Amino acid sequence: QVQLVESGGGLVQPGGSLRLSCAASGSIFSINDMGWYRQVPGKERGTVAGITVSGSTNYADSVKGRFTISRDNGKNTVYLQMNSLKPEDAAVYYCYMRLRSGYVYWGQGTQVTVSS
Repeated sequence: QVQLVESGGGLVQPGGSLRLSCAASGSIFSINDMGWYRQVPGKERGTVAGITVSGSTNYADSVKGRFTISRDNGKNTVYLQMNSLKPEDAAVYYCYMRLRSGYVYWGQGTQVTVSS
């Protein structure tokens, strides 16, 4: 059974930084990409950033230049370094892992609150 375990969320002041981690465990084969989505109440889950096994990255326009995604393939772990956080970045952040088959696993979510 595959599990994605997220960590690193919390409360931070505007302009501050947080680093999210997501570790995948279990019988993992043929990963295509991993990354992060986020969701606020009443809105659809939206993409934040993703990274392929080869290291290609993509970012939502709203986080470009502030967030950096990285991964450790050996540990099946993906990280999201979030700098210059804004109140509008507050959300539940969900880690995902997409297989080459197209199947997607999701983490349980971690809350990020940006407030003074």
